[in-house]
Amino acid sequence: MTSEENPSGEVVKRVLPVSIEEEMKSSYLDYAMSVIVGRAIPDVRDGLKPVHRRTLYAMGEMGNYHDKPFKKSARIVGEVMGKYHPHGDSSIYDTLVKMAQPFSYRYMLVEGQGNFGSIDGDSAAAMRYTEARLDPVSESLLEDIDKETVDFGPNFDESLQEPLVLPAKVPNLLVNGSDGIAVGMATKMPPHNIKEVCNAVCAMIDDPDISPAGLMEYMPGPDFPTGGVILGRSGIASAYTTGRGRIRMRGVAEIEDQEGSKKSRIIISEIPYQVNKARLIELIADLVRDKKIDGISDIRDESDKDGIRVVVELKKSIVPMVVLNQLYKHTPLESTFGVINLAIVDNQPKVLTLKEIIHEFLKHRKSVIYRRTIFELRKAEERLHILKGLLLALDNIDAVIATIRGSSTTEEASQKLIENFGLDEIQADAILKMQLRRLAALEHQKIIDERDGLLKEVERLKLIISDDGHIFAEIRRETEEISAKYADERRTKISHDVSDLDKEDLIENKQVLVSLTSHNYIKSMPLDTYKGQHRGGRGIIGMSTKDEDFVKSVFVASTHDYLLCFTSSGRVYWLKVYDIPEATRQSRGKAIVNLLELGDEEKVTAVIPVSEFKEDEFFLFATLNGMVVKIPQIEFSRPRQSGIYAITLKDGDELVHVMKAVDSGEIILTTRMGQSLRFGIESISLRHRNALGVKGIKLRYMDELQDVTPVEKDHLLTITEKGYGKRTEFDEFRGHGRATMGVRNIQTDVSGGIVSSKAVSDEEDIILMSRSGIVIRTKVSEISIQKRGTRGVRIMKLDEGDSVVGFTILDSDEGDETGTDEITE
Repeated sequence: MTSEENPSGEVVKRVLPVSIEEEMKSSYLDYAMSVIVGRAIPDVRDGLKPVHRRTLYAMGEMGNYHDKPFKKSARIVGEVMGKYHPHGDSSIYDTLVKMAQPFSYRYMLVEGQGNFGSIDGDSAAAMRYTEARLDPVSESLLEDIDKETVDFGPNFDESLQEPLVLPAKVPNLLVNGSDGIAVGMATKMPPHNIKEVCNAVCAMIDDPDISPAGLMEYMPGPDFPTGGVILGRSGIASAYTTGRGRIRMRGVAEIEDQEGSKKSRIIISEIPYQVNKARLIELIADLVRDKKIDGISDIRDESDKDGIRVVVELKKSIVPMVVLNQLYKHTPLESTFGVINLAIVDNQPKVLTLKEIIHEFLKHRKSVIYRRTIFELRKAEERLHILKGLLLALDNIDAVIATIRGSSTTEEASQKLIENFGLDEIQADAILKMQLRRLAALEHQKIIDERDGLLKEVERLKLIISDDGHIFAEIRRETEEISAKYADERRTKISHDVSDLDKEDLIENKQVLVSLTSHNYIKSMPLDTYKGQHRGGRGIIGMSTKDEDFVKSVFVASTHDYLLCFTSSGRVYWLKVYDIPEATRQSRGKAIVNLLELGDEEKVTAVIPVSEFKEDEFFLFATLNGMVVKIPQIEFSRPRQSGIYAITLKDGDELVHVMKAVDSGEIILTTRMGQSLRFGIESISLRHRNALGVKGIKLRYMDELQDVTPVEKDHLLTITEKGYGKRTEFDEFRGHGRATMGVRNIQTDVSGGIVSSKAVSDEEDIILMSRSGIVIRTKVSEISIQKRGTRGVRIMKLDEGDSVVGFTILDSDEGDETGTDEITE
């Protein structure tokens, strides 16, 4: 609707048809740009949003400087809202509070007195209780604002003028960063160390064509007020070169061992930027309660005014680095800072690189210094003009006095001075205002000295504006002064790439004993848990098991090894040994289903440790029904959390053994009923993953394959379920063709079915474990050598109803053989 007057003076209103699409588009764009430019996005020149700029300017106008008394926050908020920012007191007070928080701003712009909130998310006290004043850094932003260095515009009701930008001697956008959400866009810029930023500014003054990599030598990355660690430089480089990047941050945590105890604790002393400490602690407690993180017994917040200290108490025998890495993985103790360098440039939002940000800051400072110099030059020349008149009057003081005394009015005296001495109105007015004490000789000399000083100052100022090089030299000088005045040590460390900080690098690489029960409970134990005993010893308690659960396999592995866990369905899953909780020998361990994403009714039937996957080696698989297949190791080199299919199994068949091998040599397959078959590995064709395989050994009725071992070392050691065993020369087993029945290895009628049959060396030890959890360690050399087909000798005494479930081999120097624990009934 429009209004206009007709010739008779009456107001006539007309309705103009407007497309609703065009009106919506125009109105929404106007609203969007108002929010972007006037509220949410900072100006690239001073790094401030309008509400920040208005707050600081109002505090400066109130004389609320750092060396003056504090003023009530309510008074400051009222001043800002009444004169410059009529958008409600809450937004102004929130801005004031944030600028006074040491955990929000790298260099605070406001000095607060009272409760201004905490890193736990506690809100500030009401504005009537708190007080504030400008910090020296913000005074550097306001410096020279009274020297016509920046443009001013009308406030909301056009009753006052407010600055459209501050002179900003400090590169505030880089120093303190910014974040805000506008319409369809957002900005999130990290803070930096002021010394490093100033060095980068000076470097760009010296070399305007400097590369981003060159700038990073002076300004390596963000410096957060809460400290922490930045993982890797790729995210920083991306943010600096493209204006966008993802910076990974970690808190700082140390592991403390408690004296006189096997317990450890994790001490968190720094947290990532913008992380709520109380929420972090609450989340850790929730994860412990939901059993997503194991091993934590208590969490305490011991933080005080001296800094952050969160104590995470660990349970006995827990590997601290595993828990710490779980905290990094599942909590904001490791966070990502998504950088978007969006700022207002010439009243338009623009994503900027680091070089463009510094360029815009230098461009702004060049304008400020030029305008300041022009202002100071004008003032100096105006003062020189006055001094020239004063000196002229002092040189002709008697005539000047006579002229003034002979005048009836001030206006007449001024006019006569102008006419008689060649002065102008300004000079004449200054003479008339001159006090009589200025007639003294010393005062006369002071005027001469002031004139001489101003002549030099005018010369200096003219030199500055005569060439851009002199202006940039002035910028450099002031930037170095800012650096010297506010510089402090970097708080945030920058580490290698996150892949270099994998938890594997933080965990000791050592040999451990791993055991798996029939109900799929797994644990790791130090090798020195067991003392060597002589053949026929009774052993010590190795594990307490549930009813119908027994230890199925034990083996030695490095903490850095992968465990390839093969299941009853023919799938394979990957698990790092250091992720297996360390436990005492009596402990049952942890259900492996909590470590692997097993399917329904899926059960781990074979486990093999792997240090590396080699292209020229393969895995040899053997099933319960005597099927064998070999598959290249390299086909299992890419771990997947959900697992993959390894081999195909027929109905009723089950994977019983996996071993590493090369495509040469021989193997021996041993059945539960005592048959052993020796044949060449090359007779097994090489297949890809998910293959079915070929017949390895022909089985008697009710017999099943029990073990596979390569023909190597000194002897073949066979152990039965009743604790009998023997060593046999490999020559006792003649080579037969694949898929035959082989020859008799050991008598099983008295000694029981075969548990395992492996190649051993005379200098090695073995560890046997029984179904009830009893463990014994003994030397291989103490086991007698017998021909095949014999019963063997007793290796381990067993209680009635107990039986051997497996043994593992280790070097005789692995583990500590001092000290033992007796059996407790």
